[in-house]
Amino acid sequence: MDAQTIIAKRIAHELRSGMLVNLGIGIPTLVASHVPKTVRVFFQSENGLIGTGPITEEGMAHPTLTDAAGNPVSALPGASTFDSAVSFGLIRGGHVDMTVLGGLQVDSQGHLANWMIPGKMVPGMGGAMDLVTGAKRVVVAMQHTAKGKPKIVKQCTLPLTSLRQVDLVVTDLAVIAFPNSRATLIETAPGITAEEVIAATEAELVLPDHVQQMTL
Repeated sequence: MDAQTIIAKRIAHELRSGMLVNLGIGIPTLVASHVPKTVRVFFQSENGLIGTGPITEEGMAHPTLTDAAGNPVSALPGASTFDSAVSFGLIRGGHVDMTVLGGLQVDSQGHLANWMIPGKMVPGMGGAMDLVTGAKRVVVAMQHTAKGKPKIVKQCTLPLTSLRQVDLVVTDLAVIAFPNSRATLIETAPGITAEEVIAATEAELVLPDHVQQMTL
């Protein structure tokens, strides 16, 4: 199983029926394809759609149905569309139960940096600042390292997305939470040891008495 699928399948276990969930660009969009059959959630795309379904099959894309990145999505029965003002009113008003965002760095206290890539021109942070500040729960989906360098660091060197700390980070190696503002190893991926996670992490990790294995 590839790294992105491991991350998306594990995050899908965080979903609960009735949730309004925002999926960010990149790995987070894959979560929609792994929702447990017994769970019904409402996915929101910040460009103005509630009720997005799994990624469309080849040849079934519609030009007016896209996610915030412009990628084609499907719409489930009962889906609704609206303008960007209403979409961000939902986000800023605290009505989004959970957001899943990609990340460039997360520090030892749970602060996220996810919008500025050194050496590359980017248009801005999009809705990430609003989502991290306004969503009831923030989950970060990212690979544990990039080009061999840890992405879970002692202190972010990139600009922070928000002063608010995230709730959970899910990588291809581990699940990390931040009780009392301390990075805590909760789970390891199948076949991965706690020692391997520690070796791939710059931030100091708190280890509980028992570290579980991910359920995928």
